[in-house]
Amino acid sequence: MPTLYIVATPIGNLEDITLRALRVLREVDHILCEDTRTTAKLLQKYDIKTPTLSYHSHSGLAKVEKIFELLKEGKNLALVSDAGTPTISDPGVLLVSQVKEKFGQEVSIVPIPGPSAVIAALSASGLPSSDFLFLGFLPHKKGRETLFKEITVSKRTVVFYESPHRILKTLESLKKHLDAHRSVVVARELTKVYEEFVSGTSEEQLKYFESNKDKVRGEFVVIVAPKN
Repeated sequence: MPTLYIVATPIGNLEDITLRALRVLREVDHILCEDTRTTAKLLQKYDIKTPTLSYHSHSGLAKVEKIFELLKEGKNLALVSDAGTPTISDPGVLLVSQVKEKFGQEVSIVPIPGPSAVIAALSASGLPSSDFLFLGFLPHKKGRETLFKEITVSKRTVVFYESPHRILKTLESLKKHLDAHRSVVVARELTKVYEEFVSGTSEEQLKYFESNKDKVRGEFVVIVAPKN
């Protein structure tokens, strides 16, 4: 039976990959990459020669049909994203859905767990993590204010991703909606050289990043403490 492996890869530090993931990446027939150039750095580090194919949010029907053909031929494939666990706030979820719909039980879909920015950030945040709400990337416009209102009243820890282009605006919105004492943790550049965790209120977070514009770069994970 052909297998589609969902392989988690490092979110920064290339040493953060499991032995099982390395074995699978060596043994499969093709690796499906969000960006082949990004994945090439990982493969080169571990001397993995497996052929790669691009698959991303803009991949058309022809690319999906190519993947289907490989599976029909009995090929084993590995799906990776640029960083972290594929399909989690990631376009890979569409491919998994399509494969399930097309092949049903004729293709085995196997997760190879590993790095995830949301879990890494939560583990070092000091905020309650037994029950949390993950929102992925917040929408740019439509529904954005509604989500901030939901975060305001949430009795669960809320986690979401943010880009450097919108982090200041997001912190402004949190300051506008949250109680003044509510704790917020911002994690940036996880597992990389300049990894940083900043804790404080939304107002303190906004002041910090407004005063340190050189730190407004990389991917951010924002964690908001639950409402008491």
